Amino acid sequence: MLPCSDIPPVAYSKPKNPDSLDCKVHYSSHLSLHHRRTWFFLSVFLLQLLLLRLLSAPSRPPSTTLISDVCPYGKVYVYKLPPQLNTDVLTNCELISPLRSRCDDVSNFGFGKSAAKGLSRILPRNLSAQWFWTNQFSLELIYHNRMLNYPCRTLEPESAAAFYIPAYLGLAVEKYLFEIHGSVEDRDRHCTMMFNWLHDQPFFNKSNGLDHLTTLGRISGDFRRIKEKQEDWGSNCINRPEARNVTRFLIEKKYWDQFDIAVPYPSGFHPSSVADVRAWQDYVRSRVRRTLFCFAGGRRAIIQNDFRQVLMNQCISERGSCRVVNCEGSKCEGGSAAILGGFLGSKFCLQPRGDSMTRRSIFDCMIAGSIPVFFWHKTVHLQYEWFLPDEPGSYSVFIDRRAVRNGTSIKDVLEKISKEEVRKMRKKVIEYIPKLVYANSNKLEGMRDAFDVAVEGFLRRLKEERGNERK
Repeated sequence: MLPCSDIPPVAYSKPKNPDSLDCKVHYSSHLSLHHRRTWFFLSVFLLQLLLLRLLSAPSRPPSTTLISDVCPYGKVYVYKLPPQLNTDVLTNCELISPLRSRCDDVSNFGFGKSAAKGLSRILPRNLSAQWFWTNQFSLELIYHNRMLNYPCRTLEPESAAAFYIPAYLGLAVEKYLFEIHGSVEDRDRHCTMMFNWLHDQPFFNKSNGLDHLTTLGRISGDFRRIKEKQEDWGSNCINRPEARNVTRFLIEKKYWDQFDIAVPYPSGFHPSSVADVRAWQDYVRSRVRRTLFCFAGGRRAIIQNDFRQVLMNQCISERGSCRVVNCEGSKCEGGSAAILGGFLGSKFCLQPRGDSMTRRSIFDCMIAGSIPVFFWHKTVHLQYEWFLPDEPGSYSVFIDRRAVRNGTSIKDVLEKISKEEVRKMRKKVIEYIPKLVYANSNKLEGMRDAFDVAVEGFLRRLKEERGNERK
């Protein structure tokens, strides 16, 4: 504060008792807010302060900072493909499979029909509303819909870090995989059409497909036909030279191919909010599980020495400790109340390989808070690295299938695991539920679902590879 003597002389009314005034009174009266000169000095002072702040502030473009914060790995451009590659497949949904209509399966953006009524006997109403009869081969629809609403989507290809190809090749090829008279040309038709179209796209040619991503809603082996023989399985889509650099999201990958990324099978639980996820986690955490282990599956009569039959026999012989859910034929396709009820009531769930090395039941089991028991390392440990804990023993049990065939009792192995270890494994399973589900929302605020983990993982890897190329 300036000394009183330095205040400029200002005319003011003489007080009745000047002896009672001190310096502070003089200061207050000199700077009276009713005086024009006071306002002048205050205005000059505030203007100087404002100019000082502006000159000293660092230059920072706000729009760039905002984009970088929200989309640290860049943005995705979604191609608009010819309708024959996606929407026309849905229009003719009754022709997708020669075995049955798939129209219900592809409804609701791939989630299928609501399961609330069918699950009302085993789930509270507020939880059953988040469940749907979702088919395991609906991945292409789910990812396409989420990509169209992705916060890091761009409508300007010049600004894109990556390009998404929303073709429904898995749905398109299904008919010809199971049709007796389906030719190799039929099985390859949509893939050929897709790459013919991509060859005319400048950004595909510029990168040779290295920054391109698609979703194939089946296992990798369904797209890896090598020969042109009629009896050989699948299409040749992945084995084409032009497909070599394109990244694929699949429900099962070839672990030696870096462009295959295994993502969780679609299950029936599709939460709309973080509150829905938390409520489900609380529910499965509080469940009283009276059965030691559960097996949901069916025998494979055409397979000699079928391991599922071995598991079924053990389960049947341990009626008090094991619950069997018979899924022979197509009884459990798309999920069922019996499967969910079995997993919710069991501490462990047996997970042999399916028709291929993986099966959807792994995710149904874990989402229900049950601890999976594996018999092949390739069933999960070499598949879903982005979505599961690094240490398999922290959330699952492994029993060598050969030991089981030679008489090892699954019940004895599981009963030897301490209650504390079981508690820790279940805690880890429940913790990872958000990463195993596909939300019925564009984004779960503060939480990443399977879609977020997959797309961010791809973009992060792409950014790291570009950084390494510059070094």
